[in-house]
Amino acid sequence: MSELLTLTQLKQILREVAGADEGVNLDADILDTSFQELGYDSLALLEAGSRIEREYAVSLDDSTITDVTTPRALLDVVNAALTRA
Repeated sequence: MSELLTLTQLKQILREVAGADEGVNLDADILDTSFQELGYDSLALLEAGSRIEREYAVSLDDSTITDVTTPRALLDVVNAALTRA
């Protein structure tokens, strides 16, 4: 089994692929904050998903990535796939 994706790692990936809005504090408790509120659109999530697939050797459907609405939901999807791998 691959290592699980943490919130810290997810935030780093998001910052690297799409940056961060000036008014958003990614270091706050963002687990249940919508990606829209955090300033990330579906394109940013697809970029993050591609990066996660490469770095964690996991396959994720594009629709699954764009359907998640919060960091917690994305972590749940990714970590469930990693657990199955």
